[in-house]
Amino acid sequence: MTALTRRPSALIAAVALALLLGLQPVTTDLYLPALPAIQAELHASMHATQLTMAALLLAFGFGQLVAGPVADRFGRRPVLLTSLSVYLLASFAAVLAHTIEALVLVRVVQGAVMAGVVVVARAMVRDLYAPHEGARIMSLGMSGLGVIAIASPLLGGWLAGHLGWHMAFVAAAVIALGTLGFVATQLPETLRQKNPQALHPGPLLDAWATVLRHPTFRAWAGLSAATYGGLFVFLAGSSFVYMQVLGLSAAQYGLALGTSSLAYLAGTFVCRRWLVRHGMVGAVRRAAWFTLAGGLSMAALAAAGVQTVWAVLVPQLLFAFGHGTHQACGQTGAVGPFPQQAGVASALAGFVLAVVAFGIGQWLGQALDGTTKPLAYGVAAGSVVTVLIAWTTVQRHGDAP
Repeated sequence: MTALTRRPSALIAAVALALLLGLQPVTTDLYLPALPAIQAELHASMHATQLTMAALLLAFGFGQLVAGPVADRFGRRPVLLTSLSVYLLASFAAVLAHTIEALVLVRVVQGAVMAGVVVVARAMVRDLYAPHEGARIMSLGMSGLGVIAIASPLLGGWLAGHLGWHMAFVAAAVIALGTLGFVATQLPETLRQKNPQALHPGPLLDAWATVLRHPTFRAWAGLSAATYGGLFVFLAGSSFVYMQVLGLSAAQYGLALGTSSLAYLAGTFVCRRWLVRHGMVGAVRRAAWFTLAGGLSMAALAAAGVQTVWAVLVPQLLFAFGHGTHQACGQTGAVGPFPQQAGVASALAGFVLAVVAFGIGQWLGQALDGTTKPLAYGVAAGSVVTVLIAWTTVQRHGDAP
């Protein structure tokens, strides 16, 4: 086994997962406190401003369909190094954007190459570990991701409040540069055998069909998409609700969002304990109670006309806590049955998630009405769908044959 194909230590694998998957909250959460300022400075409509998030997610979804097979064909490292390099350039291009259309275009590029980073990170877990052990490593990596998710809105809120919205993208570029350095120097190639036919249309379509037909894939990919859908409602709408409806400053909003990320981090820690005692299926069954409590309580308070920070924040903490288990298990479980097609399975799971998020973003851009109701009802809908999948489909098909 060559130096580039040696098995990394569990610590290196977990740190790599945290950095690579953490690029997603860096790309989304870091700039959220700046969204109202972007809308005002670029004279953009609410719908156009929401496109800076929704278009990124759509490009992220389609990009995974390409990145997965490419990573199976040429290896994980080339995709990671290329994607991170382009992401770095796109982040600097965002700093120079003077129109909302230019910023949306740059975000599309960021989303497309972020796909290469995230899809390879998930595929690497299956390269190295069996599903149950992979879930533990994924949860450990997501604890690190949780730290990044906590820091991102805090940093973004401070930058937006003191230095302007452009600095959010400068910070993203610096983080991408550090991640690129870590991958280049510390992370070996994890793919043991490349698939020379991974990009051939016939085998690729067959691989997609095989993955999509598998009930275990559908169960876990559905869970992952549903829980992220509820989270995305909050990510895309919370800056306007907290800052324009509830009156928080950019820094205060960053603190509120960071608190939600702290609950998510706590969820990943509890997830690892549940995995040992109850397995993946049992873990998500228990986490679903927190998801349901968060979504329904937020909707009930909004319906009652309670428009306070706590009426949004406390229910979101419950939802985020459950999300810490659902996302770790969902991402790992979706690729579990496919040790030879981990890239394809990871790409398809990510595509489903991104398409759901894009649809939600399109709805949210029209639905925000100066109250907390659209945000609350959207999170509640995501929580109900997540719970239904966790308590039915995952229970029947979650254990890969």
